[in-house]
Amino acid sequence: MATLSGPPVLTSVILNLTTLLSFPPPTVSAGPKLTLTVPRSTLSGFTTSVTVTGLDAVSRYYTSLSRALDLTGNTQSESWTLSASNALIPLTKGKGLDEYKASVFASFVECLDTHLLKETYLGTKEGSYADVVICGLVKAVKDKGGEVKGENVVRWYNTVASMVKYELIVEKKKEEKKADKKAETAAAPAAAPAAPAAAVAPLGTLSPDSDEYKSNVLLTHLTSLSITSTTSTHTAAFTSDELQQYAGSLGQHCKNIFLKDKKHGLFLVTAAHDADTNTKALAKSLGLTGANMRMAPEDLLGKHLDVKKGSVGPMCIHSDKDNSVKFVFDSTLLTCDKIFSHPGRNDWSTGMAPVDLVKFVESTGHEVTQIEFGKKGEATQKKEVKADEEKGKKEGKQQKQKGGKQQQEPKKKGESQKKAKKEDAANTLLALQYKKKEAFAEWYSDVIVLSEMIHYYNISGCYILRPWSFKVWEKIQRWFDSKMGPLGVEPAYFPMFISKSRLEKEKDHVEGFAPEVAWVTKSGDGDLAEPIAIRPTSETIMYPAFKDWISSHRDLPLKLNQWSNVVRWEFKNPTPFLRTREFLWQEGHTAHATYEEADEMVMAALELYRGVYEDLLAIPVIRGYKTEKERFAGGYMTTTCEAYVPTSGRAIQGATSHNLGQNFGKMFEISFQDKNGKPAIPWQTSWGITTRTIGVMVMVHGDDQGLVMPPAVSPVQVVIVPIVSKKVSYETLSPYCEDMKNKLEAAGLRVQYDDRTIYNPGWKFNHWEQKGVPVRIEVGPRDFDNKACRVCYRYNGEKEDKSFDSELAPFLSSKMDSIQKAMFEKVKKERDDHLVKVTEWKDFTPNLEKGNLILTPWCGPEFQEEEEQVKEKSKAEGLERSGGEEDERCAVSVAGKTLCIPFEQPDLEEGTKCFYTGKVAKCWVLWGRSY
Repeated sequence: MATLSGPPVLTSVILNLTTLLSFPPPTVSAGPKLTLTVPRSTLSGFTTSVTVTGLDAVSRYYTSLSRALDLTGNTQSESWTLSASNALIPLTKGKGLDEYKASVFASFVECLDTHLLKETYLGTKEGSYADVVICGLVKAVKDKGGEVKGENVVRWYNTVASMVKYELIVEKKKEEKKADKKAETAAAPAAAPAAPAAAVAPLGTLSPDSDEYKSNVLLTHLTSLSITSTTSTHTAAFTSDELQQYAGSLGQHCKNIFLKDKKHGLFLVTAAHDADTNTKALAKSLGLTGANMRMAPEDLLGKHLDVKKGSVGPMCIHSDKDNSVKFVFDSTLLTCDKIFSHPGRNDWSTGMAPVDLVKFVESTGHEVTQIEFGKKGEATQKKEVKADEEKGKKEGKQQKQKGGKQQQEPKKKGESQKKAKKEDAANTLLALQYKKKEAFAEWYSDVIVLSEMIHYYNISGCYILRPWSFKVWEKIQRWFDSKMGPLGVEPAYFPMFISKSRLEKEKDHVEGFAPEVAWVTKSGDGDLAEPIAIRPTSETIMYPAFKDWISSHRDLPLKLNQWSNVVRWEFKNPTPFLRTREFLWQEGHTAHATYEEADEMVMAALELYRGVYEDLLAIPVIRGYKTEKERFAGGYMTTTCEAYVPTSGRAIQGATSHNLGQNFGKMFEISFQDKNGKPAIPWQTSWGITTRTIGVMVMVHGDDQGLVMPPAVSPVQVVIVPIVSKKVSYETLSPYCEDMKNKLEAAGLRVQYDDRTIYNPGWKFNHWEQKGVPVRIEVGPRDFDNKACRVCYRYNGEKEDKSFDSELAPFLSSKMDSIQKAMFEKVKKERDDHLVKVTEWKDFTPNLEKGNLILTPWCGPEFQEEEEQVKEKSKAEGLERSGGEEDERCAVSVAGKTLCIPFEQPDLEEGTKCFYTGKVAKCWVLWGRSY
């Protein structure tokens, strides 16, 4: 029997979930946090338990047991759940709602209604645990007298309530209420109260002679065409699923989608209720190249179709007077006797023959494009059937080769342990849900959360760095600071706020960051006299101070470094570590008397960044110059370290170092008197690296078990796991393991002894593998007897038995170096295998699709227009070849872009032509798809 403890309202919601999913109900006990304790039998016959704490973890646990209802959430659903719990749980205490509690609930419902104006569910399009939990909380407050208002909230509540078997909220129109009240008063003032209305209003028939019918322009146009039709009334249905629920008995209903494509315009799609309306397949069927079809915003609905969201139907095309909307019709609907759709309002459905609907659309001057849509899941079923057929053929062939005899292979050594390990991973929720090569983005998100690197925050694009990731950043900081002294760079800190006038002082610089700048405009209830920017970078913060500090050549060079945070309000899809709105970084800023000194500083900083990636993170990088198009805004020259992620076949900019020239010196009036007594402007540099490094490390080295940490930055290099038995207890093993820990730490290794008794060894193995610890030492009864241990290596899965003597510590110390080197060489080989030369355009896009980095002869870094043409042309070809689409909000693109002009240039024969322009080539340029 499972035990569930936590706040009463949340526990009651989870109890409802267990009933819904047909799980054995847990017993409930009071507690401050939602905690689920589940008994489990171990392989050795002992009974232990797994404790899962937190709503998200409990939801994941239930989801892992049954996929009937996916209760997992995301950042937004977690945020909704936390805010709802904080706001609504206090309201459930006591007998009813006082005036204050009622106002709190009204404010929450109003916020919820605003959010649901454009969303069907909370957090995700398909729904999540936020919908189930908040629906339960709303029900609890509603039962105490809270009033649920807003058509969006009512629609959402009824949809979710029907899933979890709560009572629905009954809606009545104001006119119906007035009519009922008037009828009751006139007929029998003293009569007993009327019975409550049904949750779903009964179907009615709208007469063509009624004023309501005649006032509807779509129906009057239908009548003018002499088309036979019937119009029924029902409960307002905002989705096709609700339409099936409220009016499914009428017959076949339409699913209607209003789409926008940046290149190809607007589309109104009418399809069967169960049709698979995948936009990629639709664009391919329509022959649209480079299409990126998305749901059109609601303002376009009103502008072109004169209808609100939730009330779209094919007859709305009548309002598109300038024929700016293309009409797409599901040809499978032609086989129906009659089809029903909304005539501009979602509480009516008008039915007619399919050919008459086509006639209606054509009468408005629109062409009807017919496409045969498949049913939902049909494509997947075909793939599964084909896969089963192939599997059957293969097994039959193998059986035939074996002479038709059924042979059972003997179990391999250790197979039962591996199976048990897998079961432990599943039971402890440590097993990843996705494979790295099959679903890379989902795998990445899974790894950084389950390895306890990231915790999601309630502001999109901002994340909590947990100790396991922040300690990696601290390792980078300490290594970097140790290199600053020999270079003469000193630490400093500058404020994070910039006045608008100061930020805009350097035009080119602010233009480069303008879309990403976050502004502070208010203080309390008052407006600031001048908006204040939160630093996207620090040039405009530091250089006014440089002006005050620099007056003579004796004040140079000035070399400063700071560790700080930066805010860039990125509008594309944020990704932890890789693309976040707030991130941590190191930034160096220096001023020099000559270009040569500044250039030397730029290269020295870039060499440090190479060291961070190659020496600490075991990731090879390619160093080079950025082209004019890609250089730092307002700078003179930019250098870069480019890394490569083999799984995605994409490059990623690791760090940059800029020679800013004298541009900022001129803008901020920084000058000095040189050795000859003449006025001069200093040459300046800036260089930075960010917490993106951690994300690159995860993507490059991680595998299907989780992280694989390079020993140089792993917070823990060695973990010791004891394996107890009936003969050897924890009390006996612990002194042995503690002694081992102390001796390894004395040798400079970072060691942890996992002496937790609530988890068995299998659970611990998976836990530390998930976190990527380089070496695991297992100590069992035999090891204790033999004064030995088993050493397991995370990066390659190999194991070996070693004696616990004076040689163990130096052995493991040297092993860390060999692991670091082996991880680097593995990734370098993968990168080099995907580094190709291309001299003709025809080979460019095909190599991008193979995930290759491409070296091409190029006419020069100054040809920005031609560089942009390559980017756009490769994007168009890539989309055409794949038949896919690209979301303009997406942070990654199928386009090829310049990464750098590598420092190490292959030989360029005289007269070699640029692969794109045909002009004489000046250098080799590195291209690739990039994050």
